[in-house]
Amino acid sequence: MNKKFLLLIGTIWFFILLTGISIESSTASLQAGRESNLIPEFSGKNAYAYLVKQCDFGPRNPGSAGHKLCRDYLIKTFQQFADKVSTQPFILSYGSPPKQAKCTNIIARFQPEKSNRILLCAHWDTRPWADKDPDPQNRDKPILGANDGASGVAVLLEIAKIIHRNKPKTGIDIVLFDGEDSGVGGSSKEWIQGSSFFAKNLGPKDRPVFGILIDMIGDADLEVYKEANSWRYARPVVEKIWKKAAELDISDFKPKVKYSMLDDHIPLLEAGIPCIDLIDFDYEYWHTIEDTPDKCSSKSLENIGRLLVNIIYSHE
Repeated sequence: MNKKFLLLIGTIWFFILLTGISIESSTASLQAGRESNLIPEFSGKNAYAYLVKQCDFGPRNPGSAGHKLCRDYLIKTFQQFADKVSTQPFILSYGSPPKQAKCTNIIARFQPEKSNRILLCAHWDTRPWADKDPDPQNRDKPILGANDGASGVAVLLEIAKIIHRNKPKTGIDIVLFDGEDSGVGGSSKEWIQGSSFFAKNLGPKDRPVFGILIDMIGDADLEVYKEANSWRYARPVVEKIWKKAAELDISDFKPKVKYSMLDDHIPLLEAGIPCIDLIDFDYEYWHTIEDTPDKCSSKSLENIGRLLVNIIYSHE
């Protein structure tokens, strides 16, 4: 056989072999890249924009113009991302003398056919009175609620967008409670009315494996301690969250129990759902007119969001 022909054949086979190795290597690299990016990134910048957008409506206390505008915005935004969006209207009774206002829980469901589900929740209404304001003249004014209301919602809106683009193995329910922040004194009947209504109307097929409530998590100086009711009644969930925070090197999570909160997780705990409260209650602008976006941090929102996204996408 001609030597030049043999040389040509050898060169062709070498090229094929080399190309095959290259393709195999590229495929392996692509697969490794996919595996290393199983946990989507959370944008604190995007979440902060959602926080500001809510505050642009003004105070969102039930019955106000801002409340109605924000409700419509939240529903419309969820409709862009969720597989199913529904509402739970109810009548809020509050104040002295007693007043009433129309309220709405907003429920966004992702992969509703899945029975293995996680519940994420926050309240979207704001306080009708700045009763903790240092200036007595401001104490009958509604608060803007950048941290107390908008921060938790902002994180959940960004998570909804992420879930829409990257389907997790488990089903997710995001619930925004209304009527959380209109209580007077220590009466539980006037606080947490939206979550109470939700818990009473939760069907047996809709019960999550566990729930996470986020409230007042936008503080620029974020410190999240273990909440006493969460620790007592849903300790495995608390341990799961704090372990993941340590793995992610999120130093905002502190190892000791500090608060006992009457918050939206209580009706869920009473209904037998292990739901914990992530809250930073050491916030000097709580229930004052100074609870504005400049007191909040995109980094704090990002740390909470990154943690929740890791919980969602690592859950089997």
